[in-house]
Amino acid sequence: MTTRGSRSEKVKRIFQQFDGNQDGGLNREEMAALVVAVNPRVKFSDEQINAILDEVFRTYGDFIDGEKGLTYDGLLRTYDDGAGDVDRDFDALGLEFRPDSGNGISASVEASTSSIADERVAEPQKKQRTAAWAASPNHGIVFDDTWKLVDDLEILIKRLKVKQMKDGKMKGDNFDVFSDAGWSRELGPTADDKRVVWEESGHDYAVFVKELGILRSRADGARSREEAFDGHMAIGRVLYEHQLFRKALVSYKRACELQPTDVRPHFRAGNCLYVLGRHSEAKEEFLLALDAAEAGGNQWAYLLPQIHVNLGIALEGEGMVIGACEHYREAAILCPTHFRALKLLGSALFGVGEYKAAVKALEEAIYMKHDYADAHCDMASALHAMGDDDDAIKEFQKAIDLKPGHVDALYNLGGLYMDMGRYQRASEMYTRVLGVWPNHWRAQLNKAVSLLGAGETEEAKKSMKEALKMTNRVELHDAISHLKQLQKKRLKGNGGGNGEEAFIVVEPSKFKVMGDKTTVRQELANALDIRAFQRITRLSRCDVDLLKKEMNENDTPVSYSGSGAPEKSIRKASLEGILRRLLSFLKPETFVGAVKAINQKILSVLDESESGRVDLGMFFAVLAPICIGPPDRRKRVVFDALLWRQVDAGGTQIKKVDAVGYIKLLRSIYIPSYGVSEMMEIHGETDTSMVSLAEFLVMFDDIDWGFGIMSTLLKLESGDRNRHGSHACAICRYPVIGSRFKEMKSQFSLCSQCYSEGKVPPTFKQEEYRFKEYASEAEAMKDKCMWFSLHPKSSSPSTP
Repeated sequence: MTTRGSRSEKVKRIFQQFDGNQDGGLNREEMAALVVAVNPRVKFSDEQINAILDEVFRTYGDFIDGEKGLTYDGLLRTYDDGAGDVDRDFDALGLEFRPDSGNGISASVEASTSSIADERVAEPQKKQRTAAWAASPNHGIVFDDTWKLVDDLEILIKRLKVKQMKDGKMKGDNFDVFSDAGWSRELGPTADDKRVVWEESGHDYAVFVKELGILRSRADGARSREEAFDGHMAIGRVLYEHQLFRKALVSYKRACELQPTDVRPHFRAGNCLYVLGRHSEAKEEFLLALDAAEAGGNQWAYLLPQIHVNLGIALEGEGMVIGACEHYREAAILCPTHFRALKLLGSALFGVGEYKAAVKALEEAIYMKHDYADAHCDMASALHAMGDDDDAIKEFQKAIDLKPGHVDALYNLGGLYMDMGRYQRASEMYTRVLGVWPNHWRAQLNKAVSLLGAGETEEAKKSMKEALKMTNRVELHDAISHLKQLQKKRLKGNGGGNGEEAFIVVEPSKFKVMGDKTTVRQELANALDIRAFQRITRLSRCDVDLLKKEMNENDTPVSYSGSGAPEKSIRKASLEGILRRLLSFLKPETFVGAVKAINQKILSVLDESESGRVDLGMFFAVLAPICIGPPDRRKRVVFDALLWRQVDAGGTQIKKVDAVGYIKLLRSIYIPSYGVSEMMEIHGETDTSMVSLAEFLVMFDDIDWGFGIMSTLLKLESGDRNRHGSHACAICRYPVIGSRFKEMKSQFSLCSQCYSEGKVPPTFKQEEYRFKEYASEAEAMKDKCMWFSLHPKSSSPSTP
């Protein structure tokens, strides 16, 4: 240890350094200079400096010599009282130690434990010089030696930052303009911070890592396990505050090893993992934190709401939005004033298509925090989805007023104006987006479309060229091709540019079909809807045998429904986990879209009572017909699912009433335009008879009462990518892909979509229209050859 003699000599040198007028005292101005000099990393305000000086001059009033200020003996007493470390302050000031030869004290002193200069102020001022977390009674520093680790680490980071900034290696981006559902800022840098990107490949960083290792060794060498834990937690927090997330994670992992049942290191490690994009690992750490908090009783009650919030955020990172909703709800229950939990709940509910519930949660968040721009933005999106465009515009405008550079609000408001046909206002919004985010290619593309809608063709072309400079995505080229077609035809809504109609809609009775292979218009419309659902959910890529595998491996307990009947039901959040396994090939953001579609179309029907539980066997049976696989295999899995859901599973037959109920449910989900209310009465709801597989297949394939539309769906699955050469649809002008429907009298062709909607060109008004369906050009050529064989001397017919 430093001897008393050497200590007093160092204090004397410090005193002399700042006694500018050499009057034997440090007045307030001189004392302020001392405080600032030994704390170069801290930017003190005048109020903070005055508070420090008031504390020193009050505590050591006996050593104040009038206007001269604090005497040498007073400064020495501050160090004796432990208010600072004289060795570190001496080194920080760069002073040279010259022992007083007359005092008989040896000049040799023990080397400091670190080569890093200390930058401390008096001990009573720790709370003023440190981030708020360090002084927190729940998260803060416990042991005095941990403060030394923190100060040394701050100096290391400061050195690294100065060197990297000097070399131009540090990068920063301000993400405050985004909301994107709002979760990134809950775990990463605060909304007002810039995201810092450290250069980790240079020599300076390697030196920093080496010295950081020394600090960690000092923490490991603490006198007790608790002190070592305190040291690693503090090191982790400092590194996290400076956005050195990888290094912070190492410290938190070490803290987890030292105290596995402590909630805090798991919670902090989860935060780091999320910011690093390792969402699955983050979720696991938050689950460990949640288990520890619930096992620890009231000790961790203050942290439970935030654990639930961050766990929900991590789940959203994996695309598990329904599961996230449960944790946001739990956080709001535990802490009713947690407006972020309510905002995140509203955003997540919007993400799965539950718009009314989303609006309610967002209204509560805004009630608690009126200036919550992200909540106003998401509220507007939910209102727009519900068709309330006027209130949606008001909410978007509130978000923009609160944060003029809010990209999401500006972009989405532009989309809303586009939907309303207010193209000029839409282009203004997209221009503002580009002012904040110049490389936003979607905004640039939509600006071009809105300008075209506003009649500013030349400006639209310029904007489109700018979009092409930003990206070469196929969507952009498709959009350009379609815009050219529209410009040629000058189509606007249901009318042409010269006042003529672009199409007329014909009632279904006037659409006649030729041949057995031509699909009826209404049946095709229903099949196209199911096909669109297959595509958005990607169930067309889900092997139906995976459903069978889930049934074999899923040990779902029997529960009782609201009607009192036993069934194998499951919570929607758990069902989402099953869907994640079935659709494991999807990226998280794509999976969210699939879950939204399934929730709106299927789960809303299966959970009509909004209990949050779903009959799992019935869910599998509803999915099976639209998964990929041979049709006979799909039907067999349906039957197996209905067998599996029975409490007394193990037989080979199902109850007829269950089969009828299933088909009624299937039709109500996929063919809502067909009436099905009479089916139960016709087939007998109280029938107690049993149905074999063969009998069930007859019921399933019934055109009028079953799911006979499956044959049309199969035709779409196998042929909806077929092209027909240069043939384009007479209405939408897109090349015909899939089946081509040719009107045999007027010889025009329609694509599947326009045919299903009953659209025909206004120049071909007829009493009735007779269509023939061609699945491919080969069929059309075959038809043409047959015509020639039947009419060998006739002139050539119009091209099919």
